[in-house]
Amino acid sequence: MAHVEAVAIESERTRAEWPAALLRRLALTALVLAALWGLWELYRWIWITTGWTHPFVVDDLTMPHMHDIVHRLFLPAASEQPALIRDLLHKSAFTMREALAGFVIGAVGGFAIGVVLHASLLLRRGFLPYVVASQTIPILAIAPMVVIWGGSIGLPVWLRVGLISAFLTFFPVTINTIRGLDSAEPRALELMRSYAAGPWRTLWKVKFPASLPFIFAALKVSATACVVGAIIGELPSSIQDGLGGAILNFNQYYVLDPSALWATNIVAAGLGIAFFGVIVLVEKLVVRRAPEHVA
Repeated sequence: MAHVEAVAIESERTRAEWPAALLRRLALTALVLAALWGLWELYRWIWITTGWTHPFVVDDLTMPHMHDIVHRLFLPAASEQPALIRDLLHKSAFTMREALAGFVIGAVGGFAIGVVLHASLLLRRGFLPYVVASQTIPILAIAPMVVIWGGSIGLPVWLRVGLISAFLTFFPVTINTIRGLDSAEPRALELMRSYAAGPWRTLWKVKFPASLPFIFAALKVSATACVVGAIIGELPSSIQDGLGGAILNFNQYYVLDPSALWATNIVAAGLGIAFFGVIVLVEKLVVRRAPEHVA
């Protein structure tokens, strides 16, 4: 009873303090962004004034002013077109659908593979090296293959790109799922055996809750990797509706408009940060309610 009251008090305290915590986080984020902006401009100023050329020549072409990059977001993407930020947000929504599909497929598939390899030491020894070896294949080499194979069976283009994104997602989830399931407390496993609990009940009651921190650590990595996979997958697919098409287009005109490509990269990074932030939020909600935290 006392434990329940303590949990309730702690929950009330957390709800009361969250506005202040949110303001602190926003202030810290603004401070970090300002520091990065300052470091960018400082690096640029030092290299230009001293004439240093290592590791690359710094000028308005290779390293535009940060305020020029931000300002470019609010200029028309081309003549008689809306602001670049509006166009990029529209393209981000398209890329987000591909990345989300890849994230879900990769996370579910990676978790399933991790559970199977955890349950069978023989399968782990036989197949885990191939799982590791799959990540040594350059994504640009397999992306055209996936696009062609997916088209032959009638998959929509965005789902083919999602499969490429899933390829980058499943590996960290698989490895961390195995590691997390292996980390279950031995005494808890012994207690489940004393209750004659089956392997599936032990998996969901003991091993899965113990693996949650490991799984969410992998999902954080995969949250950004799936965005990268979606953008890369758009290139061989000749998709112009996503960020990959925008990056390819602005890369061709980089000499004339370098700020446009840098602005597109900022939006792409923002999409990855948004995915990461969602996983962090879900982790706080789920892990806090895991059995070991509420029992």
